[in-house]
Amino acid sequence: MKKILVSFFAAIVCLGAAAQNTDAVNAYIEQYKQLAIEEMIRTGVPASITLAQGILESGAGKSELTEQSNNHFGIKCKTDWTGEVVYHDDDLKGECFRRYNSAEDSYRDHSDFLRNRPNYASLFNIEVTDYKGWAYGLKAAGYATSPAYATMLINTIEKYDLESITTAGLMQNKQITIAAAPVKMEDEIAFVNTTTLVKPADDKKDASVKLTKYPDGVFTINQTKVIYAKAGTSLLAIANKYNLAYGKLLGFNDMKDGNILSQSCLVYLERKQKRGAKDYHIASPNENLHDVAQEEGVQLQSLLAYNNYPGNTLLKAGDKILLSKK
Repeated sequence: MKKILVSFFAAIVCLGAAAQNTDAVNAYIEQYKQLAIEEMIRTGVPASITLAQGILESGAGKSELTEQSNNHFGIKCKTDWTGEVVYHDDDLKGECFRRYNSAEDSYRDHSDFLRNRPNYASLFNIEVTDYKGWAYGLKAAGYATSPAYATMLINTIEKYDLESITTAGLMQNKQITIAAAPVKMEDEIAFVNTTTLVKPADDKKDASVKLTKYPDGVFTINQTKVIYAKAGTSLLAIANKYNLAYGKLLGFNDMKDGNILSQSCLVYLERKQKRGAKDYHIASPNENLHDVAQEEGVQLQSLLAYNNYPGNTLLKAGDKILLSKK
């Protein structure tokens, strides 16, 4: 009986510790999920991966390293680090780790760390919704020495449903980037706002349209190279794949920022033409000049010069938009 009671109380203690740990993780997720979403939108690192790494590397924000230095991802100094440092025992005794002024700085540096180092470049060819691909990719690229690191990330993501935060981030990116209402083209594909995200009016219809209107790989619109990119694709991954500077890719597509495509879209790989292949474009309901620029392969600044409309003005169905000088 005594042994049973001892075992019973030991079980109670273990369950209590597990509950405490779960509470700490849930509190961590709640505190930093929006920050992870913002970094996903900015750089293309999945929010689920960022949070899972933060949970594991920082002990849900409770590790000694994190409390000393706001370092949530166990990033060591490396030769290029010029900021403050802190020394901590890890694989070796007294190793140099980066010190940050805030958790926000740590999250931002983590995203930049992955985005700017060649050994992680291949990760940005993986869709943000493929958390398993990212987990195994991080392990293969040498982020951590533990042979079980990928499995630990995947288990954490699935246990705490972190993929739902990636999904929420994609929807949030869609809401942030919409500067004008959706627009219908002749075959009812709708182009959206300043980041040229494409939303099908009907999922079944869109599946057939993709096969007929836009081919796979690189094709041309108005003598300009372009691709049709799927939702969830990182613009940074496209830039890397086609050996383009990220800033140039944004410029080619008249974008100021944004990275993850929450909807499928046309992405130009070189600067669009100053004139259209035809004289004018007949507007669809709720279309704006940026939508026309993407559909016709014409620079937005040229359309602004040719037409007396602000770039985000909603056009009326039937409006004639000049694609070259009068």
